[in-house]
Amino acid sequence: MSIWILKAIIQKSISFLPFKHNINFLFQKYVTKGVHLSDSLFADKLAHCDRHLLYFKKYSAENNNFTALEIGTGWYPIVPIGLYLYGAEKIYTIDISPLMNETRIRQTIDKIIQHSEKGFNFTIQQQRLDKLKQLAKQTDLNANQILEQMNIVSMIADARKIDLPTGSIDLLNSNNTFEHIYPEILIDILKEFKRIAKPGGVMSHAIDMSDHFSHLDKSITPYNFLKFSEGQWRWIDNSIQPQNRMRLYEHTSLYNYAEIPITEKVITGAGNDSIKNVALDKRFTGHDLSETAILHASIISKM
Repeated sequence: MSIWILKAIIQKSISFLPFKHNINFLFQKYVTKGVHLSDSLFADKLAHCDRHLLYFKKYSAENNNFTALEIGTGWYPIVPIGLYLYGAEKIYTIDISPLMNETRIRQTIDKIIQHSEKGFNFTIQQQRLDKLKQLAKQTDLNANQILEQMNIVSMIADARKIDLPTGSIDLLNSNNTFEHIYPEILIDILKEFKRIAKPGGVMSHAIDMSDHFSHLDKSITPYNFLKFSEGQWRWIDNSIQPQNRMRLYEHTSLYNYAEIPITEKVITGAGNDSIKNVALDKRFTGHDLSETAILHASIISKM
């Protein structure tokens, strides 16, 4: 049995269990090794933070005392802490389930302090880095208290209805999150982002459109999931790490439907010729193959 099929079966089974996200964390930690705060994961997230700030500086007139919101922060708040070091006045993180805890937050802080010896690609405030170093030594703080010291507010909520005022956020960002949200839900999230975005603010969303099973199983291409019909994919997909299989042109259509401007699209992974060997389902035909093949991109919007 292929590795990806085995993982699909296990995650599908886990998705029906109570505390499914905690069980999935253990599965990924000890079996797939997918949630370990590795150097590569850390570097990837920090690079995302750098790009979000690059687009923010490029398109926003407000670069000081800004508010930010990230959807899908996950296990480790790397980008929110990066935004804190840069100078964000308030950072909100939204997840549908509580994935961060004190141990993972402290691991992230330690990793960032270690990395500070090498320097950052974005400008940081030295006094905030000094505060972070002091915070690492305070062992009497719980997760929320640690985050509070960095102006970070963790919100466990449905991002379709965010308890924040209209026009209150300068920078909205996400990192490889949109591909896990089904389009009928994502459209409502985009509309809510449009509501809370400050006029002149910026949205920056990085999207990974590859088959995530291929990250573990190198015997399949990043396009493997495009061969399945919608009915077949419903049987394979799961609710703890769903994949909507959307291509960049489909994301573009959602933005247009939500009447959100697309100021810039940055292709960070154009894909490869292995898509030619995949018998694409009819949903993914009718477009230029080079468009369907795009694996990684960022969509930036000046609001």
